[in-house]
Amino acid sequence: MRASKWLLLAAGFVALQVAALALMSHPVLCACGTVKLWHGLVSSPETSQHLIDWYTFSHVIHGFAFYLLLWLLAPAWPLGVRFALAIGLEATWEIVENTPMLMERYREGALAQGYFGDSIINSVMDTLAMATGFVLARLLPPWATVTLALAMELFTGAMVRDNLTLNIIQLLHPTDAISRWQVGK
Repeated sequence: MRASKWLLLAAGFVALQVAALALMSHPVLCACGTVKLWHGLVSSPETSQHLIDWYTFSHVIHGFAFYLLLWLLAPAWPLGVRFALAIGLEATWEIVENTPMLMERYREGALAQGYFGDSIINSVMDTLAMATGFVLARLLPPWATVTLALAMELFTGAMVRDNLTLNIIQLLHPTDAISRWQVGK
């Protein structure tokens, strides 16, 4: 199958993501009425409403992880197939993380008290961030990809007391000590 067909399939996954979020009544844009390139306040009703934010780094790391996972599980598959599957995985995650059940789970954490899910534009940008991570993982040497992932985790941890690792821990097993640290207590 030609690369353009795999890109079309990837675009189809994103279209399904958009449709699912719309059916769940997620806003297309921030209810504030503006679209910002960057929104840097973590504990804000505008978190995950604009184009990129602190959590964009996590989605780039998703791309690194999906590249590795699909390289390990299906190394003989064409890159286009693996890319389309990675887009499908991320689109699925974007839908699942924006369900009422998962949003409520996030709100149990200290930093997500007012979290009401992603706007559709933010969710699509998260998927594009994952795609960027996937492409970077393909182009960079493995040591550079690992170094970049660790740097992003340390940077976001230092800047906003949250990152992919803490997000996973708090989602699977919320810990009071982490919650207290995240709010600076």
